[in-house]
This record gives sequence, structure tokens and C-alpha cells, in this order.
Amino acid sequence: MDVIDTVSRGKESTYMKTFTIDTDNNITAFDSAEEATAATAAPFDSFGSEKELAELAGAWPEERLVAIWNSLPGVTPVKSLKGSKAGAHRIWERIKHLGDPAKPKAPEPKAERKATGGARRAHVTPAKAKGTKKATPAKNAPKAKKAAKARETAGPREGSKTAQVVAMLQRKNGATLAEIMEKMGWQRHTVRGFMAGAMKKAGNTVESFKSDKGERTYRINQ
Repeated sequence: MDVIDTVSRGKESTYMKTFTIDTDNNITAFDSAEEATAATAAPFDSFGSEKELAELAGAWPEERLVAIWNSLPGVTPVKSLKGSKAGAHRIWERIKHLGDPAKPKAPEPKAERKATGGARRAHVTPAKAKGTKKATPAKNAPKAKKAAKARETAGPREGSKTAQVVAMLQRKNGATLAEIMEKMGWQRHTVRGFMAGAMKKAGNTVESFKSDKGERTYRINQ
């Protein structure tokens, strides 16, 4: 089935959008019933509203409604439309704007038009990108790993959150969970995740114990 968007051919015609659907389920939008009659050679039914479409659909088998819906562009195919009225509603909502006058677009600033044009040109010629072999060589991977290891062994960056927590954990009595939460503005699960993740990744062995007051405390083993 084809859905055709037709514009008016006669200035003297009164605008009253009319849709036609032929025996092959081709739907066309016209500016008037006269124009539809003059332009359509094949046998067709016409309608100008959801109500009129529903009246036509009431005489059609459900299979035709399903076939019409499934052939519309951009829809999700279905096996049933739950009755002629529901099917007519869904089809109408999909086609009712066919033939509507195009809305004028606001002029774009010159700078934006240039940027858009450049994007289109880039999209039109993707073949060059496929042919190039400028990807980072695999040999660079070991260098990246060495650099990462070097950063880890160098210790946390001064003033960073990691450095602040490490300084607290290096104290003789370590730091309680409450102290770290207050200092860093973290939640309990954030502190626990930091100890199990960032501290371990940095190569620090963190001891977890309860103080004499029963508070959860963390300390880096020196």
C-alpha cells in the first residue's frame, strides 16, 4: 500500500481535505472531494474524518484493517487491531496530517547553516574513513599500561580525595567510618566501596576493625 501526500492543483477549490483508499489499499490525500474524483481512476472509497473512516471500516474484514495498518510507514506490525473502530482510530491518527501545509521554518543563523552543511558533507563521504589505517598501533598498549603502573606507584595526587583518606588511615589509630563520612561527605556504602576498590587498586592493605568504643575503624598496615 502506498500513502501519497498530494498538494492542491486548483486555486479555486475549497479546501476540504479528502482521503481516498482504493482496492489495493493505497491511501491518497487531496485538498477537496472534486480533486479526488478528477485525479483517481481506480475504484475507491473516500473519507474526510475519523468518523467516516470508521463507517467504512465497519464493512471491511479485520484482515484488511490489519493489512492497511501494517503497510503504513514506521509502524509496528500487529496481528489484530481489536475491532474496526479501534483500528480506524489508529490508522486515522497515523495519516490525518497527510497533505497539511508545511510549517514555515525559522531562518537559521549563517554560522549554524555552515556547520550543518559541513556535517552533511562529512556524512556523505564515509568511505575514506573506512580505507584509512590510522588507528593507534597495538604496540602503544604496553606503553599505556606502563604509564598507568607508574602513576599507581607514584601514589595518589596531592590534595585528592584518595590522598586525604590515605592520610587519615595512616594515623596510628586509623580513622573511624564516621570520621571518613564526615570529612569526605560520603555515605556508608561509598566508604566501604572505596576501601574495597580504590585502596586495593592503589596497592594499600587496609585493616578493618572495631575500636574500643565499638566503632568501625580502618587503618593502613604500615
